[in-house]
Amino acid sequence: MFKIIKKDAITKARAGIIETPHGIIETPAYAIVGTHGQIKCLPPSRIPETKTNLVMANTYHLWQDFKDPKGEIANLPKIQKLFGENMPTITDSGGFQVFSHGFGREHGVGKLSNFFPADQAKVRPLTDKGRTLEFRPDKNLVKITEEGAFFQDQFLGPALSIQIQEKLGADLILAFDECTSPHHDYEYTKAAMERTHRWARICLQTHTRKDQILYGIVQGGEFKDLREESAKFINSLPFGGIAIGGSLGRSRSGMFDVLRWAISHLDESRPRHFLGIGKIDDIFESVELGIDTFDCVIPTREARHGRIYTKKGHLDITKGKFQDDQSKLEQDCQCTTCDVVSKAELHRLFKSKDLLAGENATVHNVYFFNNLMTETREAIKNDRLPELKKEYLQPFRGEN
Repeated sequence: MFKIIKKDAITKARAGIIETPHGIIETPAYAIVGTHGQIKCLPPSRIPETKTNLVMANTYHLWQDFKDPKGEIANLPKIQKLFGENMPTITDSGGFQVFSHGFGREHGVGKLSNFFPADQAKVRPLTDKGRTLEFRPDKNLVKITEEGAFFQDQFLGPALSIQIQEKLGADLILAFDECTSPHHDYEYTKAAMERTHRWARICLQTHTRKDQILYGIVQGGEFKDLREESAKFINSLPFGGIAIGGSLGRSRSGMFDVLRWAISHLDESRPRHFLGIGKIDDIFESVELGIDTFDCVIPTREARHGRIYTKKGHLDITKGKFQDDQSKLEQDCQCTTCDVVSKAELHRLFKSKDLLAGENATVHNVYFFNNLMTETREAIKNDRLPELKKEYLQPFRGEN
């Protein structure tokens, strides 16, 4: 059940709660990504130290990790055994893996973080139809049909995706969709959106667990009329929540137009998830437009490379200037890393390739982002979101 506690006086931001069998998700919330059933460099026993409110696991990868040789799902684990009985969880549908193994490879588009070709310096100029000169159909490992997606040696469709997610038992689950490329034209994007809509109905028909909240997904690429059509259609179906995903435009600056087009047609009474978004400035823009949850690998991935987040900006802890710095990573931070590890010590751990380097950096970064969400919720409740946004964005303006 989703409940709005407080709406912002100026923007569309709202603070609320999502009640689940494994705990309450206070929103807005950042879903920390644990792709294979574990958050990289963060042992399950340390997750509670990080103020984590929600963890996201990957349906496709867990299916691959735990299925038997015949592809049956009987051996899939309960997700609570991976993250803890008191940790709310969300699973994706596997739709993004259909893209990443398929058109993502063909079009040279990887993670959502480089889903914006106009922002990528190495992308060649586009033709008048919006296609690059570097398509590689030979790299595409997926065939998409009306039934679903055929990988090289297996099939994943809407019904099976829901069956897998029911077996895993996450609190929030996503409908199976077709995620399009930013290089797809209008005709293909429209066909993929309509296929996603047909799959949405199958997902609803397949889903049986009343203790899970099933989210429909709005698609439509960078095209305003398609996004609006998809939002209206998905909103008309009895989903418990709604997610927005797929290609979000030619550039990062345009993705919030995509978000505005969709959100204007969504009921306020259901929680909204923005897929694959998690930079500091993106968080505030998304929250102000009415997004309740989002997921991204930024906190953990960048921690593993020594990029430390603080309210004053990033620290590259691997730089030599930190080798004798005995100060905390962030002076007022209450995370357990800052309690016991100085900048100099973390620098030494990274230089010596000690496994504790990634673990301590991850604890800090995950805590930083979760604490940001705590402060965001309080700012909405106290009508001071603009002040908090200004405080955080000053050092992170133009981050990449």
